[in-house]
Amino acid sequence: MKIAVAQMNCVPADQAANAAQAAGLARQAREQGAGLVVFPELTLTGYELEAIAADPGLWLAGAEDPRLDAIRGAGIATAVNVALRSPDPRRPLIATLVHDADGAHVTTYTKRHLYQQEQGVFAAGEHPGRFELGGIRFSLGICYDNHFPEVPGAGAAAGCRVHLASSLYGTGDGIRERAAVHPGIARDHGMYVALANHVGPAGPWTGCGGAAVWAPGGALLAEADDRTPSVATAEVGA
Repeated sequence: MKIAVAQMNCVPADQAANAAQAAGLARQAREQGAGLVVFPELTLTGYELEAIAADPGLWLAGAEDPRLDAIRGAGIATAVNVALRSPDPRRPLIATLVHDADGAHVTTYTKRHLYQQEQGVFAAGEHPGRFELGGIRFSLGICYDNHFPEVPGAGAAAGCRVHLASSLYGTGDGIRERAAVHPGIARDHGMYVALANHVGPAGPWTGCGGAAVWAPGGALLAEADDRTPSVATAEVGA
């Protein structure tokens, strides 16, 4: 099975523009033969924590929210990260919503390890969100989650072969963290690792791009550049 990782230059808090960009990248991934594409953290809003905290209208109601329709209709399975309403009316979750190629909801993963300023905006999640597609088991992690070995480790223990990471890594220290964490997961847990990232301005940071896929053992299989919204694809196996 071929999968794709997307990198985006999100328009701050403009869900329609970001959904259109993501849908276009999803179609590119499908045309390149991918059966699944994963998107970066907070795909629909960009990493705009002040806007998300101030406007609950930016929080999706659920997996069937019509703001996802353009992406769900791209003819490819998608993993899209959003601000999602939670039982706490004051705080949303950071959640990855997975849909199959027909647009049906497959699973939801919610971020459990919130990074610094996220703790004042979001609720911590608990749902592991593992799923199977094309005979391959997938696990998920969102950015800072992937710095905790027990997150991908639990997926590996459950028989997952591919770990999907929706993230924001910036320039500077973020480049080094991106290059260390994800090959490390692949090496330590014997999994494929697929990283989606931002490129260009992203809230207080500048995304460093480099969306990539690593093989079990840590070898790089595919990598996007550090400048352009794009997708990179690679073959993964059971």
